[in-house]
Amino acid sequence: MRSLFSTRLFWLTVAVLVGAAVLPQFASGYVLGLLTVAYFTAVFAMSWDLLFGFAGEVNFGPTFLIGLGAYTAGILDQQFSPGLSIWICIIAGALAAVIGGVVLALPALRVSGPYFGLTTLVAVLMLQNFVVVFADLTGGEIGLSVPDVITIDQKANYWIALGFMVVSGAILFGLSRSSIGLILQASGQDKVQAGALGFNVAKHKLAAFIVSAFFSGLAGALMVFYMGTASVGTFIDVSVGVQVIIAAVLGGRRTVLGAAIGAVFLIGMGEILRPLGELATPIVSVVALAVVLFFPNGFLGMLRGEARS
Repeated sequence: MRSLFSTRLFWLTVAVLVGAAVLPQFASGYVLGLLTVAYFTAVFAMSWDLLFGFAGEVNFGPTFLIGLGAYTAGILDQQFSPGLSIWICIIAGALAAVIGGVVLALPALRVSGPYFGLTTLVAVLMLQNFVVVFADLTGGEIGLSVPDVITIDQKANYWIALGFMVVSGAILFGLSRSSIGLILQASGQDKVQAGALGFNVAKHKLAAFIVSAFFSGLAGALMVFYMGTASVGTFIDVSVGVQVIIAAVLGGRRTVLGAAIGAVFLIGMGEILRPLGELATPIVSVVALAVVLFFPNGFLGMLRGEARS
């Protein structure tokens, strides 16, 4: 712990958080709204990095967990408003994601590599079909309108998203540096050898999946009450999952905190380049590819001066 406080990265993180804390005093509502979405996306990316970066399991379906949290919270609020508290809906969304994560993990963890990724991808497609088939409940392709929001104050929404990201990041980072994180990292590199050393690889991967599911679902539930609507294109679409994955890899795999940097970068660059229309996506993709090629450890590796030799 003492070595952590003495690192340049720690103090850089503190400086960034201080800057983020005072930003509402100067930034417009538009900028705050953009960063609010970026902070929620950062939690998605950090949760994904715990499973892929450390456990080595390629999860192509982060939006399955995100979508479960968002739609569960949104449907409960729509069906029982105004009698049911928003916070009960949010907790229910997180629990639904955990249950869905366990159901998905039990068969998925029996396989590895591309087969694990394919299993998670199929889960996303099944959830998309569920939303369309049960349109009377979910809103279908049009989307689900959520009658309540946590607050209409943009600064308050910003503080909620920032605080949630900081707390989530601290918990996930601490977990990644604990004995659990070390075992996950060992199993991701060589699960046979890790098992031979007496570690229960399946149990630790299941624990990582549950933690990832909880934070993904909780972030999805909070975000749906910020946006006031839920749709396949916002929470479940494969392209959303790809954005989450790119953010985590771009920021720095196996760092957790780097995923937050990658998420803010992607959301910010996408908005800055929006006037370019269809050219925005390839430009962001080229920048991301260049970072990964020359700095395999992402933005955090760049800050540390770690380039590909």
